[in-house]
Amino acid sequence: MTTIKNTLFFIFILFYSFSAFSEQTVEEIIQERKSIFSKNYKTAKRVNSLASNGDIDEAKKLMIEMSDNYKRLLDLFPENSKVGFKTEALPSIWENKDKFNLLMTKASSNMIELTSVIDETEDMKATLGKYMWSSCKSCHSKFRAEH
Repeated sequence: MTTIKNTLFFIFILFYSFSAFSEQTVEEIIQERKSIFSKNYKTAKRVNSLASNGDIDEAKKLMIEMSDNYKRLLDLFPENSKVGFKTEALPSIWENKDKFNLLMTKASSNMIELTSVIDETEDMKATLGKYMWSSCKSCHSKFRAEH
C-alpha cells in the first residue's frame, strides 16, 4: 500500500512540475533565462571581488548559487523560444543542443570544483579564469549574439 501511495505521489509531483513549466509563456522563459545569465555575470564579478579579497567562504556560497543557476538554464531553451522578446540566443543553441547543454553542465560542475580548489590556490586570478570566466567565454563565443 505504501508503494502505491509513493508511486501516486511521485506521478502527481512529476505531472505538476511539467504542467507548471508548460504554463510559462515564451516571454517568461526568455526573460527568466536572460535574468539568470545577467545574475550569474553580476555574481561572477562579486565572486571575483570576494575571492580576491580573501573572503572565500562568502565567495563559495555564490559559486554554489551560480552552479544551480546553470542547471536551471538547461530547461530554459525549449524549441518555441528561439526568437522574440529581445533574446540574444543564437540559433546555434538549438542546432547544437547537446553541446550547449554540455557547456551548461560543465559550467555548473566547474563552479562546484572551484569551491574545492579555491582554498589552496596560489594564483587567484588564474584559478577564477580557469573555472569561472572560461565557462562564460566558451558559451558566449558560440551561442550568444554580439551586443
